[in-house]
Parts: sequence; C-alpha cells; structure tokens
Amino acid sequence: MSLKINIIKDKLLSDNYFILRNFTYELTRSNGAVVRHKREVYDRGNGATILLYNRDKNTVLLIRQFRIATYVNGNASGELIETCAGLLDNDTPEDCIRKEAVEETGYQVGPVEKLFEAYMSPGGVTEIVHFFAAEYSDAMRTHEGGGVEDEEITVLELPFPEALAMVKDGRIRDGKAIMLLQHAQIAGWLKA
Repeated sequence: MSLKINIIKDKLLSDNYFILRNFTYELTRSNGAVVRHKREVYDRGNGATILLYNRDKNTVLLIRQFRIATYVNGNASGELIETCAGLLDNDTPEDCIRKEAVEETGYQVGPVEKLFEAYMSPGGVTEIVHFFAAEYSDAMRTHEGGGVEDEEITVLELPFPEALAMVKDGRIRDGKAIMLLQHAQIAGWLKA
C-alpha cells in the first residue's frame, strides 16, 4: 500500500551543525481521509557502527564517551557506553566503520560482516545506521585509540557476560550497543 503525501511547507530552521527542517504535509489515509501534520525533521546524515568481539577471550570492545544529549536528558555524567560508530560523511558504510574502529579503539580490523540497517529514531531523525561486526585480536591493535582531536574516548574491553549484565542493569543504554550485543548472543558468537 502506498500513502499519498503532499508537502505543503518545507522550511529550513537550522543549518548550523546538521540540518533541521520544519515540514507541513497532508497525508491521505487508507480510508481516503486527509490529515495535516506539522513535524520537525533533523538530518544529521547516515552512520555506521560495529561490534568488535574476540571469541578466544569471550570479550567485546566498547567505548565510553560524553554525549551532551544524554546529559541534558538526565544522565548525570553525560557519559555513555557504546559501540564504535561514526557518520558516513562521504565514505561507504564499510570504509567509515573501518576508519572509526582505528580512530576510536586503536584496532585495525580485518574482515567485517554487514548485519543490517536500522532507523534509530524515525519520528524525527533521518539517520539510517549500518550495523557491522568483526573479530579482533591483540595483534590488530595499532595504538591506544581514544578518537580524534575533539573526542575524549575510553576504550573498554569487557567480558561478554559482563556487557550483557550491563545492559540488564542499565549501565549500557546505547541502542546500537544493545542491538549488537543481543545479536552476538543470538548468533552464538560468544558465551553468555
């Protein structure tokens, strides 16, 4: 079924760091009724994320960094434990995630597996995130990680059962990390 959409207004509200637009549109519903909506849409570009895991050690590599949006929404420290991720900019999803893995974790990964794509907040954000996984080993580490010039990232190597417990008790609240950790558990890559 295809819905009929009629854009009435598309107003640029901000082009500061990302793009924020205000849309007014009419949606023709399946019963023929027309409803008018006004919505703001935030375009920050598309991204990619990766779960790095080690079968032999039964560990995962995650990162911790400050996120202003979580801070203003009640996360007292503003720090969030996440999977390595970044915006695509002009890169392919795979090129992006390889670059981010080196910058953020210090690991030069080998083969990566594309798992799926997901809209993370489709009610108001355009971003599609491409999800990957790859095995890592100590031999792949090229430096300490920590991100680029304006990032302050801590690399965390965690036993897989501990990472799952951190999801359960709320220490890990990043949607990307939760989805990838649960995918690893379902796929049986690591021992829970």
